[in-house]
Amino acid sequence: MPVSKVLLVDDEPHIRRIGELSLKGVGKWKVVLASSGLEALDIAARESPDVILLDVMMPGMDGQETLLELRAREATAAIPIIFMTAKVQKHEVDRYRALGAAGVIPKPFDPMALPGQILDILASYAALRP
Repeated sequence: MPVSKVLLVDDEPHIRRIGELSLKGVGKWKVVLASSGLEALDIAARESPDVILLDVMMPGMDGQETLLELRAREATAAIPIIFMTAKVQKHEVDRYRALGAAGVIPKPFDPMALPGQILDILASYAALRP
């Protein structure tokens, strides 16, 4: 699956900045940023990113609630979503996948490896879809 635009959703400004530098510099992708789940809903519908990187733990609407709302909206229902979180125990990852996440990238992430991780997850996700 080709990637040209990524929506990165995280409430931590430094995570957004490091992620943006990685995705632009290493991945050579356009990056759109959101600082909350609510903001992500509007931006995702307007920007139609190829993939959404979504923090799990955010104030207000958390990542899981955001994923469910994105899936419920026609304009964003098919966009692959990858969670980025420090909560990566097997039962947690299984729950994220059951919600419809394409995969999970552990925090802290390696900025040099992040675009490759995204591509690997998307390739596996595409292979599982009919």
